[in-house]
Amino acid sequence: MPGEASSSNSPPCRFSYDVFLSFRGEDTRKTFTDHLYTALVNAGIRTFRDDDEIERGRDIKPELNKAIHRSRSSVVVFSKDYASSPWCLDELIVIIQRHADDARGHVVLPVFYDIDPSHVRKQTGSFAVAFARHRKTQSPDKVKEWREALAQVADLAGMVLQNQADGYESKFIQKIVKVIGGKLSRTPLSVAPNLIGIHSRVKNISLWLQDGSTDVGTLVIYGMSGIGKTTIAKFVYNSNFRRFEGSSFLENIKEISEQPNGLVQIQMQLLSNILNGRKVIIHSVSEGITKIADTINSKRVLLVLDDMDHLDQLNAVLRLHGRFYPGSKIIITTRHLRLLKAQQVTKVHNVETLDYKESLELFSWHAFGQDLPIEGYMKLSEKVVHQSGGLPLALKVLGSSLFGENLTVWESALQKLEAIPNGEIMNKLKISYESLQDDHDRKLFLHIACFFIGNDRYNIVRLLDECNLYTTVGIQNLVDRGLVTIDGYDKVQMHNVIRDMGRGIVRQESEDPEKRSRLWHYKDSIKVLTEKNGTETIEGLVLNSHMHPANTPSVNSNETILETNAFARMCKLRLLHLSNVQLNGCYKELPTKLRWLCWHAFPLDCIPTDFPMVNLVVLEMHNSSLTQIWKGTKYLPSLKILDLSYSHGLTETASFSPCPNLEKLVLVDCASLINVHESIGSLERLVYLNMKDCRSIMMLPENICMLKLLETLIISGCSNLNMFPMEMMKNMESLKVLETNEIPINQLRSTGGDINSSPGRSICIFWTCLPHSLVELSLSGCNLLDDAFPGNFGNLSSLKRLDLQDNPICSLPNCVRDMKRLDKLCFCFCKSLKSLLGLPKVDELYVYACHSLEKITYQSSLCKANNVFGQMRSLVENEYMYKLEPIGSVDVEMINVLGLCNLEPMRTVQLMQPQASDHYLCPIQGLYEGGIFSTFLSGNEVPGLFSHKSTDSSIYFVVPLVPNVKIRGLNIFVVYENLVSETPYGVNYSDYDVLIPIVVKVRNRTKALEWIYCPSFYGIPPEGEEMVWLSHWKLEDQLEGGDEVTVTVFILPWRQVKQCGIHVVHEKEENMSLRRIRDPCYPYVIGGDLSGSEVMPGTYFLSSLAKPLIYKPQLHEFIGDSDTEKEEQEDELMLAPTGGSSNCDFRDWKGFIIAAGFFLSLSLFARFPLPWRKKHSA
Repeated sequence: MPGEASSSNSPPCRFSYDVFLSFRGEDTRKTFTDHLYTALVNAGIRTFRDDDEIERGRDIKPELNKAIHRSRSSVVVFSKDYASSPWCLDELIVIIQRHADDARGHVVLPVFYDIDPSHVRKQTGSFAVAFARHRKTQSPDKVKEWREALAQVADLAGMVLQNQADGYESKFIQKIVKVIGGKLSRTPLSVAPNLIGIHSRVKNISLWLQDGSTDVGTLVIYGMSGIGKTTIAKFVYNSNFRRFEGSSFLENIKEISEQPNGLVQIQMQLLSNILNGRKVIIHSVSEGITKIADTINSKRVLLVLDDMDHLDQLNAVLRLHGRFYPGSKIIITTRHLRLLKAQQVTKVHNVETLDYKESLELFSWHAFGQDLPIEGYMKLSEKVVHQSGGLPLALKVLGSSLFGENLTVWESALQKLEAIPNGEIMNKLKISYESLQDDHDRKLFLHIACFFIGNDRYNIVRLLDECNLYTTVGIQNLVDRGLVTIDGYDKVQMHNVIRDMGRGIVRQESEDPEKRSRLWHYKDSIKVLTEKNGTETIEGLVLNSHMHPANTPSVNSNETILETNAFARMCKLRLLHLSNVQLNGCYKELPTKLRWLCWHAFPLDCIPTDFPMVNLVVLEMHNSSLTQIWKGTKYLPSLKILDLSYSHGLTETASFSPCPNLEKLVLVDCASLINVHESIGSLERLVYLNMKDCRSIMMLPENICMLKLLETLIISGCSNLNMFPMEMMKNMESLKVLETNEIPINQLRSTGGDINSSPGRSICIFWTCLPHSLVELSLSGCNLLDDAFPGNFGNLSSLKRLDLQDNPICSLPNCVRDMKRLDKLCFCFCKSLKSLLGLPKVDELYVYACHSLEKITYQSSLCKANNVFGQMRSLVENEYMYKLEPIGSVDVEMINVLGLCNLEPMRTVQLMQPQASDHYLCPIQGLYEGGIFSTFLSGNEVPGLFSHKSTDSSIYFVVPLVPNVKIRGLNIFVVYENLVSETPYGVNYSDYDVLIPIVVKVRNRTKALEWIYCPSFYGIPPEGEEMVWLSHWKLEDQLEGGDEVTVTVFILPWRQVKQCGIHVVHEKEENMSLRRIRDPCYPYVIGGDLSGSEVMPGTYFLSSLAKPLIYKPQLHEFIGDSDTEKEEQEDELMLAPTGGSSNCDFRDWKGFIIAAGFFLSLSLFARFPLPWRKKHSA
């Protein structure tokens, strides 16, 4: 999304009035028009009428002309004798001319009080009598001009008393005020063009605004600077403000509030907007709060507060939050998430960055004036897009700065950008940094920007707490300001542009790198270290020679050689990260206050005795040459985290007694490690131990089970481990995560136990000794057969995540059925798995690559998994979701309902599943899903009787009235043809076949309900041939006689709907037999509890696939017009023609691609590894 254009929704200063009221005084001055005038004024609409505004004794004609031109709209009240007044007719001519000059700016609303609109348009009835008189007194040209004016105004959308509010004047006047108020000062805001990706980002906000709730809701749009919060807020405001009786968009609140009397200005703007431009004088914030409360308690309003970052701003507008009229909505954009208390917020919308495709398109519009780079600029454009990280602000600024430049300038600009961030972007982003409340948070931010992006939050907290930075609350403050994020693996992340802003702040400390507080750039660090001119200013330094081996003193191209005395003058150095660096000299010259030492590819076989480690909190030495950690006795009281992963030469750990406060020990892929010192049992503070892929280790010390605080133990991949203190595991009372992947548990021997005990006994010991505290257990690839599992997991009552993937099991272990708290259950790559019967309640079920899996059932409908990832064609029944069975096995009653009695069951059809990657030939199948029964038949012969047919892709009908007979359902057929077999140009044909094949929407226009269905299996006709999709929908009381219904078919662009049809099924047609038809997957009819299928009010997606993205602008017809919009149109339009076809055909396949995108992401997501397993990997 591009940057926002500034705008205001206050009336232009050239207008004196909102409404010019034209009427025949003798008819309505003291009755209807007087009441209308009073209602408009009371609503805050500045209204002109002649008897109040024109001083007596003055020439009225020029004054009227002036009033009309200085009014933003005109309301013309037509009464029976309106045309008898030349004065009124002359007014009307001026009004029509004003409207013609500024059709969008000057609104004309005709109101037909006691006369038929056709009399005005054609000058019949009382208007004919009036014009008969005029022909005697006026020139033919004048009469013609009046007639034309009347005809023009009568053709505008107007309001007729007899047709609205049952003829009640008071209700009619309220509707007029509502319509004219909606057309006046609440005009759409200006937004920038090329709003890339806007619709997917505003979808949920718009649904929230339209939810029909009477609660006062508050939504926070949150995100970093430049990400498009204001653009999103403007877009949803423009799309929805007319749904409310009043609205206000208060832009740049932070900036305005800093001006003199700024909060009062904000309050006055709010009141002016809601009162349709009427100016309200306020002298103090407290007075403003009272006046706002008096205004918002009488009408349903939409209020948008943009760029709010302080509690004072919030209180100035929302202190009396409880006074808002029911159904009002408040949207706040902010960089400060915790500005509002939790109980004040209904919903939080976190704005995501643009993806690569969206980023490239937005950048191209600003750099080239088109949606793609011009020839020769693609690679450079991709570099800019990568550098921008999907941030709209950066894409817009950088694109505009490079517009029209040649390749040489582009290349130079990109080189500069890598070293020096763009100043315009940095200045806008620095606002969030400068708003941090103290130097502790600012210092923490700069540390993370320079050194710790992507690091574990736990590690950062433990380290920087020792640097007196109050890290836990500090990180939360940074998250609240949108400066950092915490990902799903509890790692601290930062956007590239935010990172560059932070590093730019450090760079501005001095032109000389040795005088800066932090050094991270290779050229700066190597310069200071080779020149040995470091200073006490330097707090942190990074030198990664692996990435920049050229022009440095080295033994080989991958290692830099420096001297230890290069650090001698850096007495305040706390944070040091070296990679592929060798130091010669005396190590005691290194700074003694080091808190963090990260030295990748440490070149020595052990840490020297003179190495200053006494203050170290974190020691990381990945890929080191260590064979042992240290020699002799060192006391390291501050050391909390020790990570020696990928040190392939390390054979033993040595004693841990020198570091009694160690909390985290990571030894991932120390392939030669054969001995872990028994002193590990004395680490009373150890909470995390990861020995993944230590393939040489054969046994673990018995006292490892004495670690009372240990929460995570990972020994996955220790394939030679054969001795483990299983019997003592029960003593690990804090253990929450245990990962033993790829360890043959049935061959383990318990340390201290009988070495000749049978494998069966070993696995029994393992099960019975698992600690009660376990929350996550991973047993992937442990070669567990069905009989290896215990009868129950009674000792694992807290278990939430269980990973059994890649084991040769054939069915669901009995012990799993008793689990009551499972959130995630994984059977991926269990190639022998045939069924999962009687599953307990589980939120996420993973069955990817279970190629033999045929059936899934649950203990009850309440236990159905919310998400099943990795379905494949072998899975023919997923209870409460769908069931596929040969047509010969389908209930005979259903066969009768669809007229399939004479079907040859051995006929074959080519089927495919959207989440599978191939199609297959099989006998005709019946599919039960979502209250719908479907089958696909080759050819174009449609069995059964159908009362309504169409050769289009849409059909409209009225449900017939049949007395004393209940409707049981709806039969639908679709005949479609496969036009091509080859991929259409620019489209991946195979991707489309696994995405959206065919969709049917049934819309009950009378009840404002619609159901959308995409089958989980579908038929693919050969090229040039046709296929029939036949379905029965169990709608029952969702259809009644007289209901207007539309059935619409959506299909891939290279297939064509040849014919569709419907037939309403009544009970008597099947002799009441449909009562006995039972859908094996959905025993309830459509219209039961479908809350889980609701994609927006009144619209339900019935497929077992996930809900599609049907909110793109190209797919608006997919869900039909909202009832709210239709009601508003009825309020405003009386003479405009109604109707219109609901027939929609996706001939433009490019628009259809957008809908398909969701299913592609769904199918790809099913192939991802388990999300919870990666958390504990190094």
